[in-house]
Amino acid sequence: MIQFKAVVIIAQAAPAAELPTTMTGAGWAIMISSISFVLALTAFCFYRVLTLPPMEVEEHLKAPLDIDTGDTQNPD
Repeated sequence: MIQFKAVVIIAQAAPAAELPTTMTGAGWAIMISSISFVLALTAFCFYRVLTLPPMEVEEHLKAPLDIDTGDTQNPD
């Protein structure tokens, strides 16, 4: 019975009719500006990553026979 009274008190504390049903103009402005900022930053990052200048890959590649591991110096 005590639990039932607690539910009734909580239900009476905030009636649904007093809650705002729409967003204010400031809420819309903040939401639109934040979503626009995130989309612009994402587009900028994709642009920067996808338009990187080509790299010379041949400089960094070494054939396995060109690598000196040092284990052939003393073959014990």
